Parts: sequence; structure tokens; C-alpha cells
Amino acid sequence: MVHMNDVCMAYKSSGTHAANGLTLDIDEGEFVFLVGPSGSGKTTIIKLLTGEVRADSGEVNVNGFDMMTIKRRRLPKLRRTLGVIFQDFRLIEDKTVYENVAFAMHVVGASKREIRERVPYVLKLVGLEGRETRLPQELSGGEQQRVAIARAIVNSPRLIIADEPTGNLDPARSLELMLLLQKINELGTTVLVVTHEKELVNAFSRRVISIDAGTVISDGMDGYYAYEN
Repeated sequence: MVHMNDVCMAYKSSGTHAANGLTLDIDEGEFVFLVGPSGSGKTTIIKLLTGEVRADSGEVNVNGFDMMTIKRRRLPKLRRTLGVIFQDFRLIEDKTVYENVAFAMHVVGASKREIRERVPYVLKLVGLEGRETRLPQELSGGEQQRVAIARAIVNSPRLIIADEPTGNLDPARSLELMLLLQKINELGTTVLVVTHEKELVNAFSRRVISIDAGTVISDGMDGYYAYEN
């Protein structure tokens, strides 16, 4: 699923060492929190997993793809196995809820029939039944995040990466979102949540990987997020 071994990477523009001997593994079907203070390397890990950047040394393998040697033309194939949820939603403002989710299927070559069958199922799964024709600006923040989740899971990815998914939500909506991600995980999808929200992390009995200065400092099922933002 995810294998990173002794990964090192520095940003040439700033000289910042974003990964410093980073080693971690995430198995199929896990639900994992990735936590750490600002500047600890969390965003870099996401970029390494999605192929946005490449490590200077070490091993990075995602869903069977060797990220150290992958060709640019194969990145779209890798990314079809991933679903990424962003803090700022990144919805297409002039497309409806249905169209936003359907677009994610269209870009990977799904047929119209596949789209008609899959999109309503996913919208129902995330609790957006009856909202199909709404535009993003007609939705609450929590509903917009649900559209982002639907878009991320509609192509049945093996791994969901949620990057600060509750950052723009109030505590009640944040809890609803985490319960939804938990439900998706229980259906078989691996989930990696990158977050600063220590209250949420501490409320769930899940594996917590803590990083600082580009390396893992703790990893366990009894993990506790003790960092301050």
C-alpha cells in the first residue's frame, strides 16, 4: 500500500530538509492519522505519495508504483488509485454537485452508463441525496466537504489522503466528517488523515504517526496528539 524507507529530501530553493531518514508503512485497510507541528514534513509526505515531488534518496512505493523511478506519463495511472481531499474543497463553482462528482469519473475515461450508476450511489453514501442539482455556493461548508469526499471516492481508490479535511469546519461538522471517513474505511478503503486537529485525533482509537523535522518520532495504536499548532 504505502512503503517509505529512509527517505531523504531537501527543497533546493530553500535548502529545507523536509524528509530526513523518514520510514513508515501503511497496510491495506488501515485508518491512520499523520500528525506533527507546522513545518514537520506532513505536506511533503503527501507530495511524495502523489508524485508531486520526488525524494532525493530512499524508497517510496505507493499502491505498487515505485515513486523513485516512475515516469511522468504513468502518474495519471497512479493517481487513479488515490483519492485526495483538500481543506479548501477545490470544487468547480459552475458545476452542480452531481457534475462535480461525475467529472472525476469522466477524466479517467468512465462511460456515461458507469457515471449514471455510480454517482447517485456515492452521493447517497456521503449523505447528499437530494442535493444533486445544487451549486457549491448553495451548500454549507460541511456539505461542500462531503462533495469533495464523494469526488475522492467515486473512482473506488485504494487509498484516500485527507489533507487537513476539517480545517474549515466547526467541531460538530468535523466529527461528522471523521465518522464518514471511518465508514468509508470500514467499506475497505485505506484512509490517511493529515491533521492539526488534536481533539479529533485523541477522540478516535486509531493508529497515529507523529513526525517532526522530517522523521517519524512515534507510531502506534495508542498514539496521542500532544503537539500545539
